[in-house]
Amino acid sequence: MKLPLILALAACVSMHAAELRISTFHVDATPPIGSPLCNGAVKPAKEIVTPLTARGVVLLGAGEPVVLCAFDWVGISNESHDAFRAAVAAAAGTSAERVAVHTLHQHDAPGSDFATERLLAEHGLPGVYSNAEFDREVMRRLATAVKEALPKAQTVTHIGLGAGKVKKVASNRRILGPEGRVILQRQSSGGKNPAAREAPEGTVDPLVRLITFWNADKAVAALTYYATHPQSYYGQGSVNWDFVGMARELRAAALPGVACVHFDGAGGNVAAGKYNDGAKDNRPVLAQRLADGMKIAWESQTKHAITAEDVRWSVEQVAMPVRDTLDEEALLVRLKDASLKQPDRIRAGRDLTFLRRTRGGHRIPLSCLHIGPARVLHMPGELFVEYQIAAQQMRAGDFIAMAAYGDYGTGYIGTEIAYGQGGYETGIVSRVAPQVEKVLMDAMRKLLGVQ
Repeated sequence: MKLPLILALAACVSMHAAELRISTFHVDATPPIGSPLCNGAVKPAKEIVTPLTARGVVLLGAGEPVVLCAFDWVGISNESHDAFRAAVAAAAGTSAERVAVHTLHQHDAPGSDFATERLLAEHGLPGVYSNAEFDREVMRRLATAVKEALPKAQTVTHIGLGAGKVKKVASNRRILGPEGRVILQRQSSGGKNPAAREAPEGTVDPLVRLITFWNADKAVAALTYYATHPQSYYGQGSVNWDFVGMARELRAAALPGVACVHFDGAGGNVAAGKYNDGAKDNRPVLAQRLADGMKIAWESQTKHAITAEDVRWSVEQVAMPVRDTLDEEALLVRLKDASLKQPDRIRAGRDLTFLRRTRGGHRIPLSCLHIGPARVLHMPGELFVEYQIAAQQMRAGDFIAMAAYGDYGTGYIGTEIAYGQGGYETGIVSRVAPQVEKVLMDAMRKLLGVQ
């Protein structure tokens, strides 16, 4: 065989190996009537207002497949987070480290943690935290959908990157007084309180970020990222995907044939409270405002040629520091105490599961998708927005997106200073210690390639 022909064949093989492809998947994840919602903290499901979904994309060609998945659920924690990732990885022919599973954190939606559900059942509380049988059925559906999506993968020739400002949605939940402590907790419907409504927005990230995948001039998928709690009103058993799901569907209707997948950013201390008083007619208003920002991001996007060689996936396994207020013996006493309110016993079980799991040596994976000029960080828990802003400052001028609400077992993850400021998130319910800031910031720097 002549040398020019050999070189030509080698070039063809190289071009084929460098091709990036994408497949999309979408399954129903709507719980049966009677299922617990919001980890048993609100009334169980009595009606289905909108279906709930699990949806995402599989990236093929850049080594083992990479899977990005978002659920319309409140949280997937601990053992369940591991199990869902493992099931998806097996279906996609990849490793669990290359699977990112996140939730949008709607409260009129279920949560899952097989370990906590088992622990609660052992102490007379079966089925009050989650519907484990249903969770496993959704896991099977998801694995099947991912496997069936692979042969339908489309070539990706370009990605599009854009950002749009979202007006009058996000506001910081923690309003500080002159002494630097929380004096007002502005929750999702905080606009009922004039003081909460009139206080400044506070620290937020006002931008929704967009990554699109194109096969020549055909858009295949659009991923969006925005940091906020998604609640407009909730708690009466009406299953729905709230205003973030409505915004996503508005964009899907405007982009026929494009798989629209939305991720919640670091919205642990961010909600719509300044602009929302819980009135039912506010839900579509908030949804339209977010959809407007998504539309701006779409219209502002710039396209970049891409091949598989431009895609990398990196992982940092971190040991989360456990809060010193979590005491195993005391938590067990609370869990066993039938005189306590059921939500208090459930919380004790969740705290105990995380404590035992973490002290047993479990590490949580943080990951980063490097795709052309963009980077996407995948983070755990109810992360404070300061982490998202810090990541963007680490690589100022670059396109940095963040998906939080990965492994939900941590609960809220504040900054170090926040633990001395009081407030609901860090003063009461966070399961991690103030040292968590250094752990996560160090890991983010490594993932982003920052010294």
